[in-house]
Amino acid sequence: MSDPLPYKIGNEKLIKVTQSAAAKLSSLLSRQGRPAGALRVAVIGGGCSGLQYKMDLVDGPKPRDILVESAGVRVVVDMKSALFVSGSELDFSEELQKGGFKVTNPNAVAHCSCGESFSA
Repeated sequence: MSDPLPYKIGNEKLIKVTQSAAAKLSSLLSRQGRPAGALRVAVIGGGCSGLQYKMDLVDGPKPRDILVESAGVRVVVDMKSALFVSGSELDFSEELQKGGFKVTNPNAVAHCSCGESFSA
């Protein structure tokens, strides 16, 4: 019998990735030479509304993370951040002013004008 995974497997109820975000993420991971890597989405204290997102490209999940496969890419979320991002959608926009990866979060009760900070 094999050891259980040190991380949990989640689904798109936690975080869903749009096709445009998946395409950009795949491109970034390939450019870094780690096509099997993942995007880590974390929620940290700070920002003008109290909480903000932090995103990093990583090789894969760490122990106690939740791994979600969506639109052909992998996203990892730590257990604490999962409480805040549950039900969110990750999108990517090429817009000049507000372009980049964006999280649409149904749990956020207040947003700031920069769109990178929220409260829940």
